[in-house]
Amino acid sequence: MKRQKRDRLDRAFSKGFQAGIGGRSKENCPYANLDSRSQWLGGWREGVDGRLSGLFNK
Repeated sequence: MKRQKRDRLDRAFSKGFQAGIGGRSKENCPYANLDSRSQWLGGWREGVDGRLSGLFNK
């Protein structure tokens, strides 16, 4: 069971990261569950930081 939960949270982080790189707003988070939402927002923050520091070109 832990593996499924970890995979789900990893996927939420990855989707948030992609959203951050793409310049989407954090208001577009599709998750209502607190754990998944916080993972998505963490990925979003890292994606935005990477985009702003010039690591990713759109």
